[in-house]
Amino acid sequence: MKNKYYFRSRISEAKFREVVRYFSLDIDASKTAEITNLNRNTVNRIFGQLRDRIYLSLKSNLSLLDGEIELDESYFGAKRVRGKRGRGAAGKTPVFGIKKRDGEVYVEIVENCSKEQLMPIVLGKILEGSEVHTDGWKAYDGLILNGYDHYRVFHNHLK
Repeated sequence: MKNKYYFRSRISEAKFREVVRYFSLDIDASKTAEITNLNRNTVNRIFGQLRDRIYLSLKSNLSLLDGEIELDESYFGAKRVRGKRGRGAAGKTPVFGIKKRDGEVYVEIVENCSKEQLMPIVLGKILEGSEVHTDGWKAYDGLILNGYDHYRVFHNHLK
């Protein structure tokens, strides 16, 4: 049976598997085309179709989380930028994470960790009535108003 990815380009299944292998190793299309002796446009098309297939499979597997959920935000980048750490440091990438206890994890890079950025993600990923655990960050204010059982951990009170 012919696979739809290599059917139109008239390449063998072995050659297709080789292209997929280089795709999984994150080798760019130009280098893959050079290694496999295929046209770069053919490799680009296959890479694009693979990305589409991955996106569709991930999108179809995403379901709303329920039960005990943990929310947290973090900043990734240089350890310190001119002496500042955490939220105040420039050049760091803010990332928001949702974790179902003993289950799935969802992570998204956000523009900033404001309530306006985080609440639409929470509302789109977590079922109403779920038990949500957060830290004391002010962006989580209002979770109760949106139908969640909200529990906070204030890290500065634990010392």
